[in-house]
Amino acid sequence: MKAELLQRDRMDFDDGAILEMVIWRVPTPVKGSTHHYKYRLFYGHPGKRIVGYDNERPKGDHRHVGESEGPYVFTDVETLVRDFLAEVSRQRSTDEKGNDPNPPKYPNGTERDG
Repeated sequence: MKAELLQRDRMDFDDGAILEMVIWRVPTPVKGSTHHYKYRLFYGHPGKRIVGYDNERPKGDHRHVGESEGPYVFTDVETLVRDFLAEVSRQRSTDEKGNDPNPPKYPNGTERDG
C-alpha cells in the first residue's frame, strides 16, 4: 500500500493567520507513533507557529502551543482535528482579548484554561 492523502486543507484569515491541515494514511507507523497516520496541522502566521500538532519522527505524536511543546495522545483522525481546531479557537479568542496566548499547564504538560 502506498501512502494515501486523506486531507489537505488551508484557510487564510483576514488578519494574516494561516490554518493548514495535512493528513496521510501510511502503510507503516511513523517512528515514534503506533498508528498508520502521518499528520501536520499548523496554525500561525508566516514564520511563526502558534498551534501545531504533528508526529514527526522520532518524536511521535506531540503538539506545540506558543513556545511550549508536549505529548499528544492520538486516538483517531476525527479527535485529532477536533482537538486542534478547539485549540486554535482558544488561541484566536485569547489573542483577540489581548491576553497571553500561552495558557498555564497541567503537570502532564497539557494546557488548561486560565
